[in-house]
Amino acid sequence: MKYKGKVHKFGAHIDTDAIIPARFLVTTDPKELGKHCMAGLDPNWIQRVEPGDFIVAGPNFGCGSSREHAPLAILGAGISLVIAHSFARIFYRNGFNMGLPLVEVGNIYEEIDEGDELEVDLECGVLKNLTKKKDYNIPKLPDFMVNLLKIGGLINYVQNKIKGQNR
Repeated sequence: MKYKGKVHKFGAHIDTDAIIPARFLVTTDPKELGKHCMAGLDPNWIQRVEPGDFIVAGPNFGCGSSREHAPLAILGAGISLVIAHSFARIFYRNGFNMGLPLVEVGNIYEEIDEGDELEVDLECGVLKNLTKKKDYNIPKLPDFMVNLLKIGGLINYVQNKIKGQNR
């Protein structure tokens, strides 16, 4: 799974209420949630996002409440991948369950700047900063996680399992 996009960079400890403030939790529609993604930090942020862009963040991204709305809002905003120093545990699980690819890169995030163009190959474990012409080895995702993402998350996985379509 390869992704290519422009970076929107955030700092440390971005909580789920900043990702999607509670006042917008009246729906589970990703497109509607996406209109308000990151409104807790910057109400105009969504206007700068192009489909396929990346979020890059510091440690503990997605901390706070365990709302599944946060990864849905990110997906609905058109973000294809989130790269962070580290993720809050429950957000990490919710992200994959909703079909949102997440990559923990440790201190590599410090070398990525707002607006950089990146290419990420989750199966090979390579992050390329095309702007700075620098490549990094990142953790490869296990096959079962790649398959979960390819099918669009846990709900799709379970529905296909019930139908007998999953391997």
